[in-house]
Amino acid sequence: MEERTEEGHTQENGGSDCAARQPRTSPCTSLRMFLVALSFAYFAKALSGSYMKSTITQLERRFDIPSYLIGVIDGSFEIGNLLVIAFVSYFGAKLHRPKIIAVGCVLMSIGTFIIALPHFIIGRYEFETSVRWVVNSTLNPSPCRPDSPANLTEDGTLPQVPASGCEGESNLSMWIYVLLGNVLRGIGETPVQPLGISYIDDFATEENAALYVGCVQTISVVGPVFGYLLGSLCAKIYVDIGFVKMETITITPSDSRWVGAWWLGYLIAGVITLLSAIPFWFLPRSLPVPGPEVPEKCTPEQTSFIKGSPLLKHKYSADEHTSFIEMAKDFIPTLRTLLAHPVYLVYLCVTIIQLNSLIGMVTYKPKYIEQHFRQSASKANFLMGVINIPAVALGMFSGGLLMKRLKLNIMGAAKFAFGTSLIGYILSLFFFAMSCENAKVAGVTLSYDNIDRISYDKHPLFTDCNSKCVCSSSDWDPVCGENGITYVSPCLAGCTTSAGSGKNTVFSNCSCVGVAGNFTASTGHCPQKDDCDRMFPYFLALSVITSFIISLGGTPGYMLLIRCIKPQLKSLALGFHALATRTLAGIPAPIYFGAIIDTTCLKWGQKRCGGIGACRIYNTTAYRIAYLGLTLSLRTISFIICIPGFILLSRQLKEEERNAIHGALRNGGTELEVLRKEELVISNSDQPHHPSENSTDRQTRL
Repeated sequence: MEERTEEGHTQENGGSDCAARQPRTSPCTSLRMFLVALSFAYFAKALSGSYMKSTITQLERRFDIPSYLIGVIDGSFEIGNLLVIAFVSYFGAKLHRPKIIAVGCVLMSIGTFIIALPHFIIGRYEFETSVRWVVNSTLNPSPCRPDSPANLTEDGTLPQVPASGCEGESNLSMWIYVLLGNVLRGIGETPVQPLGISYIDDFATEENAALYVGCVQTISVVGPVFGYLLGSLCAKIYVDIGFVKMETITITPSDSRWVGAWWLGYLIAGVITLLSAIPFWFLPRSLPVPGPEVPEKCTPEQTSFIKGSPLLKHKYSADEHTSFIEMAKDFIPTLRTLLAHPVYLVYLCVTIIQLNSLIGMVTYKPKYIEQHFRQSASKANFLMGVINIPAVALGMFSGGLLMKRLKLNIMGAAKFAFGTSLIGYILSLFFFAMSCENAKVAGVTLSYDNIDRISYDKHPLFTDCNSKCVCSSSDWDPVCGENGITYVSPCLAGCTTSAGSGKNTVFSNCSCVGVAGNFTASTGHCPQKDDCDRMFPYFLALSVITSFIISLGGTPGYMLLIRCIKPQLKSLALGFHALATRTLAGIPAPIYFGAIIDTTCLKWGQKRCGGIGACRIYNTTAYRIAYLGLTLSLRTISFIICIPGFILLSRQLKEEERNAIHGALRNGGTELEVLRKEELVISNSDQPHHPSENSTDRQTRL
């Protein structure tokens, strides 16, 4: 307030330029600088957020954790956001907004660096393998090593002995650092949107504010594209690149044990976020207030009139001094009024359920593509960034354009949003038909005795053909037999000899591969992808179409939220909606989606120091039914709730229309009655008046 008062004195005494439009930095230039800085900050936070989604499988494998824990890590961002959103929204508007945003960007970058920190603490990545990199040696150790019965457990397997070095390991799991870093990212992201948008709205002219906000939102859509592309690039690079010789790595990016350089993307995202903070430190706390065009020379009275215009008071209504106690007293009744609004309550329920479906689906979609269609993490992320995200952005933009062209009212917007969601729902049902046959893995998806039929009964890993070998049942080191069947390890395939080294190792005399016992096996899964390769393009095409159609209803749906309530409740309604969706959708959805996906695992990995690790192979049929079934079940519930929502909205609109007509009639009737009374007074007046005076007086009253 002091700054604006000083500006006011300058304008009154300035002579040649009463609006003081030329300070050291032009206000127009400062606002444009702020717009560019805010767009870059939006880009940085969207990039790091989407990169987090793209590294889900990498983090699972690196830290040997199940999907539900990844859901906890993913939801921790929203937890951090909720911790400070109330304080930032209230106090941030009264402080130096650009500097508050700068602090937020610095916190985001620190959080991103903390996420990458475990890579530099926990040492090199080790995975289960019987393949060794041997130089100038023709004698390789036998995968099938005989052992005395005294060393075996009751079920005929080797006793589980913890790996060496486990005693010195910290009891605190390293994924905790990732969770804490993500919480800090959430705290840092909080001021960017509310303070950035309010700054633009306060200091931009009314006609430019919408354009500027649109530019910022558009840039924020570009961020996820680059985030997923960065995820694709890093997933191709081995996790310990630069620390190990790549020729010694015996697995490929399509292997379920492969971990990409997940940490590298977080370092890049952290640097970009840190750079986005720099411009905000040099921007002013406030800018000259936009208003009507002021002539070059004007009197102090004219300047004072412009400064006191209703438009400017509206712009600075947030700065009016109101005691905290008064606001607190008014808050509860206002919130009660808002939640008593039936249409808003139904809208809130519908969007929470829809967002549960959407967030769960988007979080695990790259993983679904990897597991179901046997694509690498790199390819899954690339397709998400290049195909899916642009389709969503185009859908949101087209939805806003169609709403403007069709001039939809509130009911039209509701029907449009419901219609697009319903069409997307119907098209999504076809995903159930796009199935891939599960990989043929002996002892997991089929038995050693019947290798022609896939079944999900519990099959024994040990049978007559590998009974002479002493194998570990927990190892996952798949080899592809000459018969086209994948075996869990060379030992369980009964292979007695091996030749070559690294990825070129060939195992021979594998007793489980053929009856004669002289069949060979090579490293890695068998490439049974014919049916998936044919189906995958259709899946992608349908995915793009459904994403576009569902996104069409995004903008009209949001406009419905704004228009269905009274203007004075708008800010609270938007804030409470954001709070409710983050709390009831953003946090729980990734957790329970991950927990349900975990139930479809067929073979769990083993942690180096004991305990269950990441899943190595899923029951793809159960995965598809669980993932798609949960997504579509939530949407079904939301459609059912929409039915009473439409009835209540129709009643509200009819009541508003009826009140408007009654109001117009009441006002019109009152005006006519006043006119009649005035005519009666004039006609009954005893004092003589000139006819022209009567006419003038009547016109004045009218």
